[in-house]
Amino acid sequence: MSRPRHALVLGKFMPPHAGHLYLCRFALGMAERVTVVVGTSPGEPIPGDLRAAWMRRLMPDAHVVHLDAVLPQHPSEDPDFWAIWRRALEGVLPAPVDWVVAGEGYGATLAQTLGAAFAPLTRGLTYGDLSATAVRADPLGHWDRLPDCVRAWYARRVRVVGPESAGKTTLAAALAERFATLWVPEYARTLLEPRGGRVERSDLALIARGQAASEDALAERCDRLLICDTDPTLTRAWSEALFGGVDAEVVAAGAGRHYALTLLLAPLRAWTPDVVRYQPAEAQRRAFFERCRALYPSTNRIVLDEADPAARLERAAAAVAALTRSA
Repeated sequence: MSRPRHALVLGKFMPPHAGHLYLCRFALGMAERVTVVVGTSPGEPIPGDLRAAWMRRLMPDAHVVHLDAVLPQHPSEDPDFWAIWRRALEGVLPAPVDWVVAGEGYGATLAQTLGAAFAPLTRGLTYGDLSATAVRADPLGHWDRLPDCVRAWYARRVRVVGPESAGKTTLAAALAERFATLWVPEYARTLLEPRGGRVERSDLALIARGQAASEDALAERCDRLLICDTDPTLTRAWSEALFGGVDAEVVAAGAGRHYALTLLLAPLRAWTPDVVRYQPAEAQRRAFFERCRALYPSTNRIVLDEADPAARLERAAAAVAALTRSA
């Protein structure tokens, strides 16, 4: 028997998880052509455009469509519920569908509405029974069932910021080791060290973008927590300190980024010379610390002013550990 020509998979994918991937791959095995429709509504906890982008990345062999029309979400909301959905789907589907593939009971009614057959997903499997509601309630507890791109969304990000020679890199590496996860190195060092520390104002935008890009790439591979040695906002502080101003592109690189915890280190250590360090005077580092205090909101911020590195690490680790307990 030949395979059906065109199958439909419909879902919110909020977020996509292993059960969704099982469903879509099952559909690809059933049909020659699969359209995945990502149905989204305004005000949902994960932006619809992002979910559609995730599904395009995760299912390159399927045709992914974003349906962002305002539609009733349950038959009880409108007596014409199924007719409304039929018109909406027919408006975005590239061709009539032969099969509707679904893991829930609505699939049979949807198939009948579209004049298609219904192919139910095998139930009773670990992934087939996984609920997006359960994932949203405890994403860290379902970490092994999240695709990499979705992990980046849910990872608890910790930024370690402050003046030079405060021990940011040492603390970031120690926290990553303590929690068996990854840490993001300082991109400014990567860029400037080979040129002996020479920095121009135009470099700051590249540094901010590079810091953000490194962080986002590693967030897909971390284990629930990502420790960041500085962040794009600290590049803004450096632009102000070195050049007396900041370009819009630098500000934009740090906008809209969320961190579960900010660890702000006080300048308690002696300054250690380095080709990418520019503030040997204690007064300079103290002023930079105050600039950081003004830039980073007090919410979810801890100022680490312990003189003993071991004590500082333990206090930081306790705060990081609380992030996983509160997930």
